[in-house]
Amino acid sequence: MSDHDTHRAALSKVLVLVPTYNERDNLPLIMRRIRASVPDADVLVLDDNSPDGTGAIADELAAGDERIQVMHRPGKEGLGKAYLAGFAWGLERGYDALVEIDADGSHPAERLPAMLEAARDADVIIGSRWIRGGKVVNWPLHRKALSVGGNIYVKTLLGMPVNDATAGFRVYRADALRTIGLDDVDSYGYCFQADLTWRAIRAGLRVVEVPITFVEREIGQSKMNPDIARESLLNISRWGWEYRRRQVRSIGERIVHREKDN
Repeated sequence: MSDHDTHRAALSKVLVLVPTYNERDNLPLIMRRIRASVPDADVLVLDDNSPDGTGAIADELAAGDERIQVMHRPGKEGLGKAYLAGFAWGLERGYDALVEIDADGSHPAERLPAMLEAARDADVIIGSRWIRGGKVVNWPLHRKALSVGGNIYVKTLLGMPVNDATAGFRVYRADALRTIGLDDVDSYGYCFQADLTWRAIRAGLRVVEVPITFVEREIGQSKMNPDIARESLLNISRWGWEYRRRQVRSIGERIVHREKDN
């Protein structure tokens, strides 16, 4: 049994990261849900210089609540870079758990207490759509098929025991982020989530999925587009083939050594 399995400290300082780009109408709504669900947690809004004034709304919220901080970033650089900046900010300030949650209301903040409870015995907690008890509301059939198929592809190609590796609602222990290493992360779109999941599994960390009900946003437009999907597919395929090639090489080396020993 690894140290990750036996020496997990209690969580006492939690930071919820909320990346935003053109979410001025959604931000106050999700902020109320977060503050109601985890009142002892701090919140950091990561705004990518939203042209609709989301940053100003975030500043107003922060002015009225000492638990809320805002990071104004220079421009839209992708979800992954926003989270990496938030992780660095939180780790520097001694938080022992960092949460990823979308600003559009699709992730149920009300499940955060259950996810933080699961972190008592795990390093990475994923709010999962595709395990027993999880579901998606208001998605067309083709969107569900794309998500399910993509996750089956990731799970099969990378050999990961995770059903929703692309999910964006997560809790990371600070020690887990330090263990997997963030300096060389180069995936900044939605495959960022699969990347960090893959790193955690390879590092021997315990990844646990907690069922959630994902509800498609009602206000604003989705940030998903064909370029993001293409980046995810290419990166995951590359990681998968590299992983399988190493497996084949390792098997070949073991066969050679066994024949020599005989």
